[in-house]
Amino acid sequence: MIVSLTKQDVERLLVDPSAEARADTARKIAEDYQDQAFTPEQREMALQIFEIMARDAEVRVRQALSEHLKECADIPRDIALALAQDVDSVAIPFLEVSQALSDDDLIEIIRSVGDAKQCAIARRPKVSGQVSETLVEVGSERVVTTLMNNETATVNEESLELALDRFPQSDAVSTSVTRRPGLPVQIAERLVNMVSENLKAHLAGKETLSSDVTSDLIMQVRERATLGLVDPRFGIGDAEQLVRSLEENGRLTGSIILRSLCIGDLTFFEAALARLARVPLINAQVLVHDETHRGLQALWEKAGMPDGLFPAVVVGMEVAEEMGYDGEAHDRERFRRRMLERVLTQCEGTDPAKPKIDAENLDYLLRKLGDVSGEETLRRAAN
Repeated sequence: MIVSLTKQDVERLLVDPSAEARADTARKIAEDYQDQAFTPEQREMALQIFEIMARDAEVRVRQALSEHLKECADIPRDIALALAQDVDSVAIPFLEVSQALSDDDLIEIIRSVGDAKQCAIARRPKVSGQVSETLVEVGSERVVTTLMNNETATVNEESLELALDRFPQSDAVSTSVTRRPGLPVQIAERLVNMVSENLKAHLAGKETLSSDVTSDLIMQVRERATLGLVDPRFGIGDAEQLVRSLEENGRLTGSIILRSLCIGDLTFFEAALARLARVPLINAQVLVHDETHRGLQALWEKAGMPDGLFPAVVVGMEVAEEMGYDGEAHDRERFRRRMLERVLTQCEGTDPAKPKIDAENLDYLLRKLGDVSGEETLRRAAN
């Protein structure tokens, strides 16, 4: 029901000693103000009442005002700031949603309040990049984690880097960053490296593992996690970006290139060979899919890959062509199993038309294909 403000209403608010009555009146007036149910004169009178109530000695009155004005985008800035800077029980509901506060207002508030209010701002729908930058710059681990968990917040790459720089040992921050949609490849790769370093530190105390075994396990984890950053369904562009980042950081190795083929990730495989051979991607794709495999061999050699592994590369390309790999659910595992079967068959050398894979390269390939013993060793080491 629409409230019709009168002078008597105002007088009652000023003289009624009941906080409950004032809180109830605040709710009613704020609701009708939000519904634009007032005449211009009534709106002006309502604003005068809000100014008085924003300074009311009773918290419950200010709480009622905050709760019912938080959806009003057109209240005066001084009233909005008064509510936003009030005690937590008044300010938090308002800070979480009010559009009456500008980014400049929010940034000023962030720099002058504690965790609870900063977290409220971090939960806002559609936090701007500028506000996010300030939260990451001055906020606590809890605040930054809250922001990263807000999928509607705009968080640029620099802010993601800063969050990881400020809280390098925080599982909460790194996990929340990992779950952000559209995570830049450089950030995702950094997270992979953080996981690898944590595993390295964990395995360092395992007396049953030699340094060689430890290094191999860490490399396996890093390679698998890195290749997991690119989903073939997203297109070659993401793979190119990851390949570029890996090369810039000295991690575009023959090992990870071969592993990408072993799980059927041709987008990464093509982009990596193109990068190392210094040829355009489109040219590399033509060479990779040459039916005679001569083009693939030339590209493989130009990229500096080991000759002894080329027979396995041919197997991988044949399996990819047979399966029609498209990156859907379980395709990587099916591809890995099929390629393992074919590699073992070729190792026997029963087909004179195809080169035999020697024992040394077979052992290397089996590790790339994720042999069971390696998985069990990794699980035991982590316990």
